[in-house]
Amino acid sequence: MGNISKIEIWDSYLTDGSTANVDLLRGAPIPNGLYHLVCEILVRHTDGDYLVMQRDFSKPNFGGFFEATAGGSALKGEDKITCAKRELFEETGISAISLEEIGRCLSQDTIYFQFLCVTDCEKEAISLQKGETISYKWLSEKEFLAFVNSDAMIPVQRTRYSEYFKKLGYI
Repeated sequence: MGNISKIEIWDSYLTDGSTANVDLLRGAPIPNGLYHLVCEILVRHTDGDYLVMQRDFSKPNFGGFFEATAGGSALKGEDKITCAKRELFEETGISAISLEEIGRCLSQDTIYFQFLCVTDCEKEAISLQKGETISYKWLSEKEFLAFVNSDAMIPVQRTRYSEYFKKLGYI
């Protein structure tokens, strides 16, 4: 029996974030003027440390890099909070009680929403998602600041979080 992969269907959105009532299929071209929704979650522990996750080497973009986020595309029928909570749990094992929206930006055919999750989870209890993440580490605020301002951080991610990082004085 062959490898059967799960088909992912997304809702489409207009630039203002309202739904466009057109289904999108992961991997298929997104029609001009339509967008799909992606949520990214920055995780800060109540002790001030930040969680970074190492991307699986098999990932087509930035394989092996550490990223300051968990995240991914909203599935059909999911709002941004549902998507963010699901992605965070799938990629880290953290159940978010509440999320603070810290940014939003448009890029090509995607609307990105950034969230902050402050957690008091057990730091050793982070779980990895096969095919997505292979390692993690907690960085002190000073280490995280150095990470944000280094070549180790994925450049497009730094750009998407830039307003938040500027507000904190990180960049």
